[in-house]
Amino acid sequence: MALAVIWTVLILVSVLCGLVNGTISQVAAAMTDGAAAAVQLCLGICGATCLWSGFINLMRAAGFLEKLSRALRPFLHRLFPQSAGDPETMEAVSANFSANLLGLGNAATPAGVLAAGRMERAGHTRDLAALVVLNSASIQLIPTTVAAVRAANGCQTPFDLLPAVWITSLLSCSAGLLTLRLLTVRRR
Repeated sequence: MALAVIWTVLILVSVLCGLVNGTISQVAAAMTDGAAAAVQLCLGICGATCLWSGFINLMRAAGFLEKLSRALRPFLHRLFPQSAGDPETMEAVSANFSANLLGLGNAATPAGVLAAGRMERAGHTRDLAALVVLNSASIQLIPTTVAAVRAANGCQTPFDLLPAVWITSLLSCSAGLLTLRLLTVRRR
């Protein structure tokens, strides 16, 4: 709701400034050009999301996601000690983490919501906080959404940012988990 108010105020101020400065035709042209560019960007992202969602469905059907999930279990059990005994929660966490690794935030959301709900009902607040940190920082091996936005905007090499994404996501995740650990220890 607040964002709708902010955008409405920004549009009204732009129109008002255009009227006062005598540049209302340029404001109108910018609005229509911006709307066209937004639709084009959305279509580009939609295409890439469909491609990668299909890819993850193929990975799921081939059993790769389950293998990845199994490989991540020891690591995730250490990150989520309170929830480690609940197989359904850990399966949701694993699916969420796997989808985030592949840069599929949209595919990760349902599993993350399921895991968060189960953790909340069980009273696993520390694990819930860790899940929020991991989802916010999101270690990504393949940043599909960012690459889709870059490709939609004409970038010829949309994946050339991989090393930067790997370093920054690893650092942000580490910083978030370290902060969580320090706050948890301090709270005790």
